[in-house]
Amino acid sequence: MPPPKDVVKIAIQMVGAIPQLIELQQTKPLASVLKDVCDTWSLPNAERYALQYADGRQTYITESVRRPPLSPGPPLRRPPPHRLFLPLQNRRDIKNGSILRLTISPDQEAEQLYIGIQSKNVDVKTDSLKKLASLSQDVTFAQEFISRNGLKQIYSIVEEGNDTGEMLAHTLKAFTELMEHDFVSWENLSTVFIKKIVSYVTMNAVDASIQQLSLSILENMVPTSRVFFEVVRKEVTLDRLLTHLQVTNAQLQLKAMALLIALLLSATDAERRDMMETLREKNIRQFIHKNIIHSSEPLGDEMAHYLYVLQSVSLNLCERRMKMSMDPYSQEERDLLQSLRQAAFESEGEVPAGTFSTERRRSLCAKEFRKLGFVNNSNPAEDLRRAPPGLLALDNMVYFSRNTPNAYSRFVLENSSREDKHECPFARSSIQLTLILCEILHIGEPCSETAQAFYPMFFGQDHFFEELFCICIQLVNKTWKEMRATQEDFDKVMQVVREQITRTLSLKPTSLELFKTRVNALNYSEILKLRQTERLHQEETLAVPVLELREKLKPELLELIRQQRLLHLCEGTLFRKISSRRRQDKLWYCRLSPNHKVLHYGDVEEGVQSPPIESLPEKIPVADMKMLLVGKECPHTKEKSSGKQNKDVLELAFSIVHDVEEYCLNFIAPTRYEFCLWTDGLNVLLGKEMTSERTQTDLDVLLSMELKLRLLDLENISIPDEPPPIPKPPSNLNFCYDFSHTEQ
Repeated sequence: MPPPKDVVKIAIQMVGAIPQLIELQQTKPLASVLKDVCDTWSLPNAERYALQYADGRQTYITESVRRPPLSPGPPLRRPPPHRLFLPLQNRRDIKNGSILRLTISPDQEAEQLYIGIQSKNVDVKTDSLKKLASLSQDVTFAQEFISRNGLKQIYSIVEEGNDTGEMLAHTLKAFTELMEHDFVSWENLSTVFIKKIVSYVTMNAVDASIQQLSLSILENMVPTSRVFFEVVRKEVTLDRLLTHLQVTNAQLQLKAMALLIALLLSATDAERRDMMETLREKNIRQFIHKNIIHSSEPLGDEMAHYLYVLQSVSLNLCERRMKMSMDPYSQEERDLLQSLRQAAFESEGEVPAGTFSTERRRSLCAKEFRKLGFVNNSNPAEDLRRAPPGLLALDNMVYFSRNTPNAYSRFVLENSSREDKHECPFARSSIQLTLILCEILHIGEPCSETAQAFYPMFFGQDHFFEELFCICIQLVNKTWKEMRATQEDFDKVMQVVREQITRTLSLKPTSLELFKTRVNALNYSEILKLRQTERLHQEETLAVPVLELREKLKPELLELIRQQRLLHLCEGTLFRKISSRRRQDKLWYCRLSPNHKVLHYGDVEEGVQSPPIESLPEKIPVADMKMLLVGKECPHTKEKSSGKQNKDVLELAFSIVHDVEEYCLNFIAPTRYEFCLWTDGLNVLLGKEMTSERTQTDLDVLLSMELKLRLLDLENISIPDEPPPIPKPPSNLNFCYDFSHTEQ
């Protein structure tokens, strides 16, 4: 009989005592359980003890959780996104087989440690802080310690002490663990305490573990207050953070990156832009690309998240230009627009525009802007009023024209020489491509709190977004030509380009050069193949059970194809004889008898479509057929010259070898289709496999139709890869009906 649901069987340990095996009743008050356990071991004052998990985090077992009120101060900050807290364990979480330990109650432990950390004896104080750092992970103990104003003592140790050794490390660890429970607001910290923590980061002769803890404290502190942000940003310079990033200690590197990200996220737009410019000058991207991403050590989830945030913050610097429409009255923006036209069409030896009349010059400019691909060629600024992508598209076009002038000129001039309906519009494509890249790279969107998807190539290249655009705009032109697109196909082309970029980025190329190679290899025909494969997967025609069904259906469908081939041979085909002069002047007909035993053939007159078997005088018994020859193996192709026409005929030639003397009947099929059907049919008569490409095509069509018919009832039902397990046979078969008894 199973035990009641409210009873669990557990073991309880105590140092120096024989463990107890008890059945814990969950409905019984925890105080009564403790009293029974203490009575068994003859321990007085059961209220001074508590139960604790012996393994794992060694959490105290509690009846319920009572949260003390927050210390006075501003509202609590939200915990950092990467912090993962384990759920609070209480007595209802105890499972059968759990091992617990009888230990001093958290309130007694908190009282002892509160006294111990104030001891004048250095050893006692250090040991107390070490134990405090360990026990502070438990929420119940943390409540008790904080309620005794224990954090104030920790503040004092940090603010008044000059120790930078083991005692300080335990103190900072205990502080961090206690603050993780969010019972006290970070904004309650004093300026003296903050500057002391900052000094541990900026000092050189400090143990790495202390610097890690100090960086972690500052990281948690920065988002809570503008005052804290300004203090930390002023005291902990970017140069100092970069120094910590360049160490070999992975944990110190991680904490430095965490603080850098916290500072970037807490900064204003202007401050963030200045900080990113400083980091660019310090070549932070190249360092991260070489020493963190391509480090010998595997990249952890936390570091991956920070790299994603750094990438996102950097790309979001484009948001301002992306959301800004072009101002037609801005001379600076108009000059940028004119520079595109001049770079494409004006050469050094060209006649100055001043020699033309105003009307003539305006007409010439409008014509050139039309060649550039602007929709509104008389006022191209109108094309850039849509935001997004706004002025970011103009920036990209100007960057492309200035940094890759040859590619820019080739793009524009090549399309200027095409027919109007087939030209790829550079400006329109650039505007749409910029919008696509903004959507793919999530520019303008807030950072995710958990995402880890960053692009390694982002950190290997300055001006990443602009360089990516330069590659992709050339891809647009390449794909346009592959698709033989017209203006009506613009949206279709851009959809294919989006897919090419997205698929290539999903491969996480490590450099822009590798991205360029892979995205250019993923041409339009490859995209079509991938779509076809994915459609088959979506239709579940590539699921393991469906593939097994395909194999079972193949023999039956191949037999159907054999019968069709033989039926075609029975109907017969009209062939032409090719003389040595390459004249196709004579006709002959060949067909298989209805019983599949004899091939009948003979010459026929022009205009005869399907002569009866009786009119065909020549016969070849199927039993006398030895083999089938095709192509170059045929004797009538060896006799002919190797001219161009003979090469064309070579693919349609086949011969039947028959009789003892190995006499050959030679064929030249009128079409490739007839060649496939006849060679398949003759192979069937010879008892061999059908080898033509038509066989595979027909088999695929029949399999597809048959599978769709059989899977109609399974629409929108997922097919598992493995069959369901067969249940074990019953222990007895007494439930079977005994048919030996006749009904009365």
